[in-house]
Amino acid sequence: MRHVRRLLPAQQKRAIKLAALRDCGRRCVYCAAPLDYEHATLDHVQPLAKGGADAPGNVVAACPPCNRLKADMLPVEFFMRYPWAGSNFIHHARAVHRALKRQARRAVSLAFAGVPAAA
Repeated sequence: MRHVRRLLPAQQKRAIKLAALRDCGRRCVYCAAPLDYEHATLDHVQPLAKGGADAPGNVVAACPPCNRLKADMLPVEFFMRYPWAGSNFIHHARAVHRALKRQARRAVSLAFAGVPAAA
């Protein structure tokens, strides 16, 4: 059975984007670049393609290059490959679920220690 993605009404999407920008201090949660509304994109930390929810605790503001770089990687995969992004995520993503922050801390620690991620 094919999964049909529901589109958010424009006003609701705008409110979510403004809240995500506010919660991250108007910075990309991955590279910490300053963001404005026109250039910010919404990123699902736990990708929709891999079971993530379209919920405020899973949506963050990211710059377009970081959003494309992350694509549909799981947080652990992304932060193991790019530990600098995980470090920034821990600092700037203030309104995400605690479990996502724990995953980020663990992945960054393992990446900097040179330990491969457990499958």
